[in-house]
Amino acid sequence: MDAVTLVKMALTALMVATLPAAMVWMSSDANKYRKLAWTCVFLIFDLIVFGGYTRLTDSGLGCPDWPGCYGSANPLLAHAAIEHAQALMPSGPVTLSKAWIEMIHRYLAMAIGVLIIALVAQSWRMWRRDRKESKERKERRLDYAPALPTAVLGFYCLQGVFGALTVTQKLQPAIVTCHLLLAMGLLALTTWFASRQDTLHAPARVSSGSPPAMRNIRILALVSGALLLAQLALGGWVSTNYAALACNDFPLCGGKLIPAMDFEQGFTLWRALGRNADGSYLPFPALTAIHWVHRNFAFIVALVTGYTAWRGWEHAALHKTSRAIAIVLAIQFGTGIATIYLNHPLALAVLHNAGAAALVLLLTMLNYRAKYQFEIAQKAAASAVFPHAAPARHH
Repeated sequence: MDAVTLVKMALTALMVATLPAAMVWMSSDANKYRKLAWTCVFLIFDLIVFGGYTRLTDSGLGCPDWPGCYGSANPLLAHAAIEHAQALMPSGPVTLSKAWIEMIHRYLAMAIGVLIIALVAQSWRMWRRDRKESKERKERRLDYAPALPTAVLGFYCLQGVFGALTVTQKLQPAIVTCHLLLAMGLLALTTWFASRQDTLHAPARVSSGSPPAMRNIRILALVSGALLLAQLALGGWVSTNYAALACNDFPLCGGKLIPAMDFEQGFTLWRALGRNADGSYLPFPALTAIHWVHRNFAFIVALVTGYTAWRGWEHAALHKTSRAIAIVLAIQFGTGIATIYLNHPLALAVLHNAGAAALVLLLTMLNYRAKYQFEIAQKAAASAVFPHAAPARHH
């Protein structure tokens, strides 16, 4: 790809990023830095949902090179090459509509990168300025501490590498699944950062629970997050291996509680799409094993996460987040079952993908807020024992 095309792509990404950047700048929120952080969270969530749509419409190879489309900045400029590929294989992965879906996904990802770079640049600029100002201002340096936003940028770059490998390695299942997990990780890390910005500017609060109660909820939230991560990996493996319809009934699978399954071939990680490690076609029992494990592990995730939401429900500071988790969890469970009975319709499959991203976002918020409330409860307990001790500012 020549330099002119790369410049065109960079300018297009800047144009796409201009709208959300302008909305942040013109918003009534006095803290534009925090607003930008939450805008990044919102757009990363959108990127994950649109990425699911890209995968489910089989548009991942709509442009079979990277970062452009047949060496061009957009499908309009590559129209002739796309028509030629479509004529050679009418039912293949390359069509004009699929090329546009893939390139819109890439440009949204690039625009998010622009906004994350702006966030990091602002954090470093304000952090350096704060070092030169008064002692009172220095005490607020955590507002612009650059370590976490810089880590977000690093995570974004890693995600971009796997996005490129997804295309160049022709949708290799392990790489596509890693791409999905990294996207969810980027959403979680950015949500954690934005949640921290909220509490840095929040008025002093009283803990909504005792230290033991907050500690227990924090542990439950961590366990729920770990189980959700495992379920996301299993769900990604189902999607990337096209195993969603391996079981077309529920709660049974093929009319059996435990159907014929091939776990060894189903969970061989490094292999081509639809193939075994030796190059032969993946047998149906392998797809059944992939689907069956994801389906049954969902019950464990639902029980533990539901219990976590129930425990957090009774605490004022965690009530809204816990309620939202319970609602999304119920919807997610329903869309999963409906997808099976309705033969995997596109709209429901995309909604199921969005529900997974929403659970990542909400569980990250619950984890941060449980940590925050636990620290407040600890300080309140310490102040009761040592009432003359100077209160420490929360970080």
